[in-house]
Amino acid sequence: MPAPGRWIDPRPEGIYIPAADAWIDPSTPKPRALVTHGHADHARGGHGSVWATPETLAIMAARYGPQNGVSVAYGESIRMGDVDIGFVPAGHVLGSAQIVLDHAGERVVVSGDYKRRPDPTCAPFEPVPCDVFVTEATFGLPVFRHPETRDELAKLDAALRAEPDRCVLVGAYALGKAQRVIRELRDMGHDDPIYLHGALQRLCDLYVEHGVDLGELRPATDASKDELRGRIVMAPPGALNDRWSRRLPDPITAMASGWMRVRQRARQRQVELPIILSDHADWDELTATIRELAPREVWVTHGREDALVHWCALHQIKARALELVGFEDEDD
Repeated sequence: MPAPGRWIDPRPEGIYIPAADAWIDPSTPKPRALVTHGHADHARGGHGSVWATPETLAIMAARYGPQNGVSVAYGESIRMGDVDIGFVPAGHVLGSAQIVLDHAGERVVVSGDYKRRPDPTCAPFEPVPCDVFVTEATFGLPVFRHPETRDELAKLDAALRAEPDRCVLVGAYALGKAQRVIRELRDMGHDDPIYLHGALQRLCDLYVEHGVDLGELRPATDASKDELRGRIVMAPPGALNDRWSRRLPDPITAMASGWMRVRQRARQRQVELPIILSDHADWDELTATIRELAPREVWVTHGREDALVHWCALHQIKARALELVGFEDEDD
């Protein structure tokens, strides 16, 4: 039997689909781009035309300016050349999608980034059986097993109760992580105002516009030190130890990221309170997803590719590493 997916052409700058004359998440400008989600290592500006979910197009417009975009809703099918294309939820961030490609009697699913944990800010991952599953491997090592979300976030309120004269400064990426932390805290009963670094405001507003209730948010810059005592302040990771943070009342420095599992990363960022919270699947979720979908082949993109390819080989699943370029940890 011939290998599946021979009509897909993975290249260093993205996945090219000749039968549709289109690219998925290209890292350089292309005439036709299918974009899985709005993080900068997947969604770049400058394409001729962009096909994405309405939310992803809105995020791209906020980051790069107006796009020549074609909106594709979850569950909607479009035809491009000889390929039927659908977008289904990936559970990563607002608007994130897996791209389902049907051609020549085969189905290829390009998952983009995904997670299997519940997230109140985005639609949950939808499993789609396929011949070829293109999976990320950001946390593709057995050491990465993410703890329970609420156990990690409970550390923030515990820190405030222990030291009410300080604030907790939480570093979180501007798209997805910041909004998830806020919404999870609200669901856990944290009703106090949460204060924002200005760099987070625009995307928080966008989430609210798309129906995600984040509660009362206030600009941190306008608040006095006394007002911020006993409060949670959110900022991008780069602001944790810069001049901006010096105006805060003796902040307890926290960071929400799957990489906080790695102690060296926490030490490098001078993080006092690591919060292990990822928007990517961990090792058990990656391998369970592959078992669930039962593809004929697995193609592994950015991340810890070798370990996941090796796991597939041990379980008699044909796999290969695509070695795409331009993917970073921008979103976790």
